[in-house]
Amino acid sequence: MTSFLDPLIAFVSAHPWLAYLTLFLAALLEAVPVVGSVIPGSTIILALSALVPGGELALPWVLLAAASGAVLGDGSAYWIGHRQQREILDTWPLTNYPRVVAESESFFHRFGTWAVFFARFVPPIRAFVPVTAGALGMAPAKFYAVNIPAILVWAPAHVLPGVLAVSALHEYAGLHHHGHIGKHIWMLTVAAAAIVGGVAVWLHRRRQNGGVAEAKPRG
Repeated sequence: MTSFLDPLIAFVSAHPWLAYLTLFLAALLEAVPVVGSVIPGSTIILALSALVPGGELALPWVLLAAASGAVLGDGSAYWIGHRQQREILDTWPLTNYPRVVAESESFFHRFGTWAVFFARFVPPIRAFVPVTAGALGMAPAKFYAVNIPAILVWAPAHVLPGVLAVSALHEYAGLHHHGHIGKHIWMLTVAAAAIVGGVAVWLHRRRQNGGVAEAKPRG
C-alpha cells in the first residue's frame, strides 16, 4: 500500500486540482458496489488529507471533494437499485458476493432507515447498502434524509485525523506555519469523534438488545 501511496502523494502535491479530483473519485468509487470493496478509498482520503497542514491542499475543498464524491457514489448506487428493484441483487456482479449482499440486506432489515447512516462507517457493506436500500423500495426522500447527514459526518471523520496528525508533527518539529488552523482542527476532530463514538455505542447496544430479543422464547 505504501508503494502505491507514496508516488500518488508526491504527484498530486504538485498538482492540487488532481488531488481534489482523486479525492472525489476515491470517495465515489468506494461507494460503488463491488468496486468499493477493492478500492482503498478511505486510505487514499486519509493520506491526501495529510497535505492540508503544509498548504498544498485547502481543508474546505478536501472536505467538499470527499463529501460530493460520496453523495454521487451512494446516490448512483441507490438509483440503480431503485430502478431495477430486487432483480439487481440477483444480477452479476453482485452474484459473486452473496455473503456481503446477504449481510447488507440483513443490516438493512435490522436497522431500517438508519442502516443507510451506519453503513457509511462499516466496510465492506458501505458499498452495498445504498443499492440494497433502493432494491428494497426505500423512498428517495428517506434515503437522502439519512445519507447526506451520514456523509457530512463521515467526511470530517476521515479527513481530520490525517490533518491533525500531520499538524501535530509539524508543530512538534517547529515547521508548522499555519497555527491558526490547529484550534479549528482540534474542535472539529473532537466533535466528529464524539458523533462517531456515540453512533458506535448506540449501534452496539442496539445489536445487544436485538440479540437478547431474538434469544427470548416466543409464545
